[in-house]
Amino acid sequence: MDEATYLSLSAGDIAGMVQRREVSAAEVVEAALVRVRRVEPEVCAFIEVWESGARVRAAEIAARLRAGERLPLAGVPIAVKGRVGMRSAAARRLVAAGCVPVGATSVPGPGTPWQTWGLGSGGRTVNPWRADRTPGGSSAGGAGAVATGMVPLATGSDGAGSVRIPAAWCGVYGLKTTNGLLPMPDPTGLAAPGVFARSGDDLALYLRYVMGAEGGGGKARELVAVWSADLGFADTDPEVAAVGLAAARQLADAGVIGLRDGVRVSLADPRGAWFALRTGGGDDRGVAEGVRGENGKLLDALFGSVDLLLTPATPHPPHGHDGPGERYSTALSWAFNLSGHPGLSISAGLGADGCPVGLQLVARPGADSLLVEVARAAERCGLASRGLCAR
Repeated sequence: MDEATYLSLSAGDIAGMVQRREVSAAEVVEAALVRVRRVEPEVCAFIEVWESGARVRAAEIAARLRAGERLPLAGVPIAVKGRVGMRSAAARRLVAAGCVPVGATSVPGPGTPWQTWGLGSGGRTVNPWRADRTPGGSSAGGAGAVATGMVPLATGSDGAGSVRIPAAWCGVYGLKTTNGLLPMPDPTGLAAPGVFARSGDDLALYLRYVMGAEGGGGKARELVAVWSADLGFADTDPEVAAVGLAAARQLADAGVIGLRDGVRVSLADPRGAWFALRTGGGDDRGVAEGVRGENGKLLDALFGSVDLLLTPATPHPPHGHDGPGERYSTALSWAFNLSGHPGLSISAGLGADGCPVGLQLVARPGADSLLVEVARAAERCGLASRGLCAR
């Protein structure tokens, strides 16, 4: 398998070809490693690349298939978040389904309080669309690896937007699952597993084989959605809001959603509550739980009459490597870590800086498959992942 063929394939395509013996897992892994060797020095998405380990696993996949074992994701190269990424429940389930981990992706390094960047073994992780901009974080390398085609799937974790933000800025799908559906080593309960992908079908595979849920079976009815540029408190850049709203209207024009006008979404700013819960709270924990409860009631009422809440994934474009200044890229995402709702970032288009802008879709808890259904429909109407970043 050559590099061009590998880049053209989704995770589902790869698994099908390996299962039908049209290509071996070893050939797929070698193509992935060729891509990594070519692109990684520019992007620095990996802390470690496991070339020998990936080859051993590919041989194991071949042996298991010969023995008649069913491996629905046979031979699919994946990347896992950080050096401890293989310990996650999601990674273990992907490997059990036949995926081949090729490396550990970058996360923020020491020396700065902001988390919207990554540090790979070769240096700072760059945004694949503009090397002078950050990819977002903390699941920085996973988004970069998927955006550049090094792997079709990468695991992440999302405690405040750590999957949705880099997905938005790198132009790929980034799903934060409903909090609590999979075990997480986070005593605060704020973090949830997530995944990066380039197609809605691959998101559906993740749901099926990691979450045990079907990833949408086609649109059965018009979904009712509301748009909010700021959730009532965020300082969202006008250009980012405009790109996001245009994407929401494109979904509505294509009949994917019915966009309900005139609904004002006004949540309490979760910033203080999030920090109080993350740090243990002290005297502020009661106040934090009050904010969580207030927002939970507002969201329960909202999702009693609508299916989706749409917002920009971030309030501003990707910043430079000198940091975000006083702004929080998490402003539009961390409310749903407090509440536990699933969220998905899909690419809404490009900003004036040439970098992707994300559209965040939020659904009621447990409705992860609904988000995947919309992702698939978005592809059919031409609104989807930005695809491979040209490199």
